[in-house]
Amino acid sequence: MTGPGVPTGRVVGFKRHLRVEVIKGEAVYLFSERGVTALKGSDAEALAPLLDCTRDLPALLRDVPAGVAPEQVGRFIARLDEAGLLTLGPPPASGVAERARAYWEAAGTDADAAVANTAAKHVLVIPAGTTDPSAALTALRQAGLTAQVSSGELTTDDPADLSVVVCDDYLSPDLADIDAVHRTARRPWLLTKLTGTQVWLGPVFDSPELGCWHCLASRLWAHRDAEAHVQDALGRVGPASRPVASLPALDAMATHLMALEVTKWLAGYRYPGQRGVMTFDSLDLTARHHEFRRRPQCALCGDPTHMRALARRPVRLSSQPKSSDNAGGHRSLTPQQVFDRYQHLLSPVTGVIKEITQHQTGPAFFNSFRAGPNVAVRRNCLFNPSAPRAENGGKGVTPLHGKVSAMCEALERHSGFFHGDEERIRGSYKSLREYAIHPSSCQLFDDRQYPGRSTWNATHSTFQHVPDPFDDNAVLDWTPVWSLTRERHRLLPTAMLYYGAPPEAGLVSVYADSNGNAAGSCLEDAVLQGLLELVERDSVAMWWYNRTRRPEVDLTAFGDPWIDELRAVHAGLNREVWVLDVTADSGIPVLVALSRRIDGGNEDIMFGFGAHLDPRVALRRALTEMNQLMPVVVDGYKWTEPEPLHWWQHATVTNQPYLMPDPAVRARVPFDYAYTPSPDLLDDVTQVRGRVEALGLEVLVLDQTRPDIGLPVVKVIVPGLRSFWARFAPGRLFDVPVRLGWLPKPTAYHDLNPIPLFL
Repeated sequence: MTGPGVPTGRVVGFKRHLRVEVIKGEAVYLFSERGVTALKGSDAEALAPLLDCTRDLPALLRDVPAGVAPEQVGRFIARLDEAGLLTLGPPPASGVAERARAYWEAAGTDADAAVANTAAKHVLVIPAGTTDPSAALTALRQAGLTAQVSSGELTTDDPADLSVVVCDDYLSPDLADIDAVHRTARRPWLLTKLTGTQVWLGPVFDSPELGCWHCLASRLWAHRDAEAHVQDALGRVGPASRPVASLPALDAMATHLMALEVTKWLAGYRYPGQRGVMTFDSLDLTARHHEFRRRPQCALCGDPTHMRALARRPVRLSSQPKSSDNAGGHRSLTPQQVFDRYQHLLSPVTGVIKEITQHQTGPAFFNSFRAGPNVAVRRNCLFNPSAPRAENGGKGVTPLHGKVSAMCEALERHSGFFHGDEERIRGSYKSLREYAIHPSSCQLFDDRQYPGRSTWNATHSTFQHVPDPFDDNAVLDWTPVWSLTRERHRLLPTAMLYYGAPPEAGLVSVYADSNGNAAGSCLEDAVLQGLLELVERDSVAMWWYNRTRRPEVDLTAFGDPWIDELRAVHAGLNREVWVLDVTADSGIPVLVALSRRIDGGNEDIMFGFGAHLDPRVALRRALTEMNQLMPVVVDGYKWTEPEPLHWWQHATVTNQPYLMPDPAVRARVPFDYAYTPSPDLLDDVTQVRGRVEALGLEVLVLDQTRPDIGLPVVKVIVPGLRSFWARFAPGRLFDVPVRLGWLPKPTAYHDLNPIPLFL
């Protein structure tokens, strides 16, 4: 039909999800579900009422009020179009069609293309396992889509524009084949779980370059330790089956929510959430988007040789200016920047860390945070979550510092866990000795510890485990580490470098611990922290096992209000706090913070350690580590291991006098530490490394940074420096205290502290 007033072309007007109200002399208001937009000016008042999607452009120019020039109309239309407020399309329809166009325009999508795409494209529904696809098929058809159920074996030439996979578990073994077919065909598919109290939607796997199902499965299995253990023990593959809990209303909601996502995808609407997993909890009506990212080292869609290549490369350090926020140490990024960069790894679905929580026991001032199971002791703590170090922990002077510290420790340990893609060289020490470092130079067990190891191991925690003597002829896996000192690669047993590395057949003579493992805001930061930890534990071991009295640190001399508050908090718990200086021959400040109850009964002595070139940072580190562990002894003991329990129940400053300051030595003040600040982390690494090498020691680094994590992680090794576990080989443990004048003669082996450090 044509005639005067009937548009013959595409009509122009405000998008259909907008409604216009005019208040003369004030503004034109556009109302939508998401708010109100005001348009001011005489042009808006004159022209806005005409933009009702009933006029094409010629009709609009014909109907403008007298005195409004075509140029004014053009400029007004251009401004509205630039602001995304206008639409150009067919005249208004009625009912469902008009509401659909309004939806697509509200989404910022071309409504014409969206309507055409949803009408023309096809969906293939694929059930995984025994899942019934009928409800999903019905919902898709009710949404006006063309859909059918897969009739048999999948092929790469299926004509569907999008596949919808319905499963009862995202770890269903059937999903591997489904993923392979779609990845080969480069055809998108949407993964869904539409049954149960919690509905899962997504991601849409649309490009192998952006990740595959195996990338997602690796994250999911990491959160299911107990389930994996049970399935393995029972000889089963895949996830454990679970009863289905649902209601008709929930089933309908889930399938129609899936149909909505499919409709949006086919229409061409894209948003970041389609690349992740949306979980909807029907019990409390909460929804959460879990960001999904590809694992670049994935064996199916990435480069599985990444970690091997990384181990073969030299570790090159460069200048890294320090950030201005140094409350937790000198870093290249602030805590907030670190959290923002890696917070996508916090998720019980797609993340490495399920969640970060603050200890509720004791004052909030402790800023003690937990970040899930510690993979370094996963096997030992699966059935004993109260064991020491069973969880990753964090500390800090503020809640943010504590939270970021916990996050980084969890990511550090994940990166240091054996994944199977590490560089490994097979051989014996004798066959590789030109490059290999003898494990005994790092483990530092005394020969006298081996004969009675069975009895010792049965009565002590796994941290104090004495392994079998190392066999120089045993063939095992070795991994390259870079010597910063010699500028060449050396070799150490893989099992010493990565937690959970597969044990060799026969004797168990090496194992990994956390000594020297560190994460940082940059590679230089990580190396610095790893070196400082080795220096710290070396100094602490010499103090603890020789039971020497060391000088006190004058806390008031540092003029730190946070320390004053800390002492007041502990006083409120009827505890006193003091700090010892146990700095050894490197000259790098190493401090020990201690706290004990003074109201009678058990003293519940707790301690923490800190090392840094800056004595103020070393002091805060020692105090925050002590605070981090305080929830264990406040309101009852939270650990069940015999060593710490015996300590808290029986240790006192009277029967352990080395815990108290040496009364014959003046208390240390900041002036006693010759510290000159530097603006660059590389300067600090160079200085610490230089002091360690001046002791005749070699500094080695293994870069353990995982490409899917991104946080720089290293393991620093300095053969000869002592761990603070009970390892009593000859060397520094006995010699340095005499050279420094702490003792007149070396402590006899049998006179070493019989209480091993347990933290």
